[in-house]
Amino acid sequence: MFDNLTGRLGDVLSKLKGRGSLGEKDVDEAMREVRRALLEADVALPVAKSFIDKVRTRAIGHEVLKSVTPGQQVIKIVHDELVEMLGGAEADTSISLRAAAPVVLMMVGLQGSGKTTSTAKIAKRLTARDKRKVMMASLDTRRPAAQEQLKVLSEQAGVATLPIVAGQQPVAIARRAVEAARLGGFDVLMLDTAGRIHIDEELMGEVAEVRDVANPHETLLVADSLTGQDAVNVAEQFNARIGVTGIVLTRVDGDGRGGAALSMRAVTGVPIKLLGTGEKMDALEDFRADRVAGRILGMGDVVSLVEKAAESFDTEKAEKMAERLRKGQFDLDDLAEQLRQMGRMGGMKGLLGMLPGVGKAQMQAAQAHMNDGTIKRQIAIVTSMTKAERANPKLLNASRKKRVAKGSGTEVQEINRLLKMHRQMADMMKAMGRQKGGMMSKLFGGGGGGQMPDLPPELANDPKALQKALSSGGGLGGGLPKGMGGGLPGLPGSGMGGMPPGLPGLPSGKKKK
Repeated sequence: MFDNLTGRLGDVLSKLKGRGSLGEKDVDEAMREVRRALLEADVALPVAKSFIDKVRTRAIGHEVLKSVTPGQQVIKIVHDELVEMLGGAEADTSISLRAAAPVVLMMVGLQGSGKTTSTAKIAKRLTARDKRKVMMASLDTRRPAAQEQLKVLSEQAGVATLPIVAGQQPVAIARRAVEAARLGGFDVLMLDTAGRIHIDEELMGEVAEVRDVANPHETLLVADSLTGQDAVNVAEQFNARIGVTGIVLTRVDGDGRGGAALSMRAVTGVPIKLLGTGEKMDALEDFRADRVAGRILGMGDVVSLVEKAAESFDTEKAEKMAERLRKGQFDLDDLAEQLRQMGRMGGMKGLLGMLPGVGKAQMQAAQAHMNDGTIKRQIAIVTSMTKAERANPKLLNASRKKRVAKGSGTEVQEINRLLKMHRQMADMMKAMGRQKGGMMSKLFGGGGGGQMPDLPPELANDPKALQKALSSGGGLGGGLPKGMGGGLPGLPGSGMGGMPPGLPGLPSGKKKK
C-alpha cells in the first residue's frame, strides 16, 4: 500500500544524504517535496501541514546543524515524526481483554469494508494465539446471507457462533448473544453489526442501541484503506456518535495510497490496532507505528519478519530438517519445504518489503525476474519428480527432465535452474552444519508456537536492538551467521546489504542476452 509514498519520500530524502551541510533553503525545498508526496498519498491537509511544520522546526535547529551527518539526521527526524503521527512507538495497540468475561468486542463500519471477514480473523487469532474461548454473533439482518457468511467463516476458523434465529432483530440478537456467552463460559464475544453503503441515522441509532445492550469493552471500526480520504470522515463520524476504541484497516495489501492510515490516527485520536493484509484467515498483523514508519521510509521491518517466521514455523518439521542437515543431507523435498515456508511468510514480495537495505532498484529487479508464481512453479517441479529423484537429483538425466517439465507445465531450463539453486543451497547447508556452537539448533530448533526463535535475551526482549543487530549484518551472536537470511527459518540467504543472494529461486539479477 505504501509503495508510491515510499518511492517519493525515498527520492526526496536520498538527495539529502550526501550533503556535507544543510541550509534552511535546502530543508525548505525538501519539505515542499515531502508535503507534495503526503498530499498525493491522500493524507489529510491539516495532518500533512502539522507534520511538515514539526519536521521543519527540528530540521533547521541545532539538532541538525551540529550533526556530523545532517542528511541522515533529517531522515531520522522524518522517521520520528512519522512514528508520532501514527500513534507513537510506545503506544499499546493490542486489543484489550482486561474485563470480566465474556469480554464483548463490537465490530462497526460501512458495508463492504471487510467487517465480517475481519471478525472471523480476529476470533481465530484470539483462539489460536491467546488461547481464549471465543463466540461470534452476526447482528446483520439486512444484507442477504450475512449471518450464513459468518457461520461459514466460523467453521473455517474453528470458532463457535450464536445459532441463527430467523426474524430476530439486532438488539434482541445482541441480548441473546451476551446471555449465551455468559452461560457457555466464553471468554470473548464478538458482535458483527450491520453495515451501510453510507452513514445514516438509522444505522447509528441501531448500533447505539446494540452498544447500550451489550456494553462492549472494545468497539472496533473496520475501514477499507482503499477508500482513501473518505475513510477518515467515516472514522470521525463513528467515533463522534458511537465511540470507537480502535481501528482495523483492511486491504492493506492493495494498491491504495496509504493516506488513510497516516491520517486516521492523527485526526480521530483513535489508535489503529490491526492491519488486514490479505484474504486468508491468518492475514492479520498487529499495527506498530515504528515498524510501519520503517517500511514507509524503506528501512524494512525485520522484527515483524522474525515474528512472522516464528508464527508460521513448524517446530517438528524443523527439528527433523535440522537433524538431516547435521548429517549433511539436503534433498529436493527439503528445498520444497523451504519454498513453502517462504509462501507462508508472505511470499517474495512480502519478505522483500520487510528487508532493510533492499533499495528501489533491487526491488524492481527482483519483481521483474522473480515473483510468487515462480515459487509455485518450482514447487510443482519438485512434486512432479519421483521419490527417488527428489532424494537423489543426480538421477535426473535429459529424458527424466523432459518428463518432469511436461508434468509440471514448465521448461527444462527452469528445472536446470532449480537444480543449480539446490546444489548451491546444499553446499551452504553442509557448511553451516559443520559450524560449531549448535548453529542448526538455533536456526531450526526453537521458535514454534508463536514464540521468537532462540535469541540472546538482550535481543529477544528489545525489538530496537534486534533491528539494529540484523541491519548491521553482524549476526545475532551466539553462533548465528552474519546476514539476516541465515538467522531466520525459511530464509537460507546471506547478506543484508542489497538483495539477499540466497533467497530460494532468486536469480542474480542479470538479464538474459
